[in-house]
Amino acid sequence: MLATVLLQASVLGAGLGKLGATIGAGLAVIGAGIGIGKIGGSAMESMARQPSSANDIRTSMLIIAALVEAVSLFAIVVCFLAM
Repeated sequence: MLATVLLQASVLGAGLGKLGATIGAGLAVIGAGIGIGKIGGSAMESMARQPSSANDIRTSMLIIAALVEAVSLFAIVVCFLAM
């Protein structure tokens, strides 16, 4: 009887682990989308205010967006490994 209870608890725990991993992956994607959107919006606003430094701002924007995307991809991989 104890073995069946432990087996059912382990199956339930695995289901909750998969649910947590999928929610975590979804939150990582949503967070990355919001972050890259804010970076792009701020860069466009600053380019409009000072057009002479548009190239420097664009370069910084692309580097920061790539870093945000890399962190979110790492979070997604970690979540899928937890499954």
